[in-house]
Amino acid sequence: MKKASLITTAAFGILMVFSSNVNAQKFPALDKSPMDIASYPNDYKDANKTARIIYGRPQLKGRGLEELAPLGKVWRTGANEAPEITFYKDVKFGNTKIKAGSYALFILPDTNDSCTIILNKDLNTWGSYTYDQKNDVAHLKTPITQDAESLEAFSMVFTKADKGIILNIGWDKVRIAVPFME
Repeated sequence: MKKASLITTAAFGILMVFSSNVNAQKFPALDKSPMDIASYPNDYKDANKTARIIYGRPQLKGRGLEELAPLGKVWRTGANEAPEITFYKDVKFGNTKIKAGSYALFILPDTNDSCTIILNKDLNTWGSYTYDQKNDVAHLKTPITQDAESLEAFSMVFTKADKGIILNIGWDKVRIAVPFME
């Protein structure tokens, strides 16, 4: 009887040590710029995707775009890590054939009316702090348009286009349509 009681007491003690470690874990607060995913097709039931992008969604919070993505400076296209765009089949980006695979997406705001979209081989990069132009796969100069509606949170969505898809990027009143042809 004493042996069984001793074994039970020891087992309970070990259980308490492990359970107190679980309770002692500190989890981080919610990210101020939550991660999001856009894909095409955007129907979750359709597993035959053309592309998907994972990105951080910063908010304006009273700041201007010229402060967050200044002209002439490569920008990470969102918040936190540079977004990772994955193509599940080969696409054309301007005149450049892009092989199926994953790439970082950067934007270089050239003027208030145009920007250069950059696909780069470097993945898992925080921001654009370590952006290396020599690892660029392709560039595409794209017009910037203005919308009447202001978006507080940075947003991306794919839409269908003739012979391809468009990655629509919006923040504040700025809109950028990035074409990828199949």
